[in-house]
Amino acid sequence: MFGLGTPELVIILVICFIVFGGKRLPELGAGLGKGIIAFKRGLRASEETPPALAREEGE
Repeated sequence: MFGLGTPELVIILVICFIVFGGKRLPELGAGLGKGIIAFKRGLRASEETPPALAREEGE
């Protein structure tokens, strides 16, 4: 995964902990998870739209 190993991930997590603090990290993680879920839903919805309907909406 982009050449990141365990030591690099630990260093990134420690830096995030120092910058954002322990109370803010769960909020950031939850927000990131919700954003990823919304993005995936949007992709699925656009894939499920029939091409004829998509052309009509674009006009």
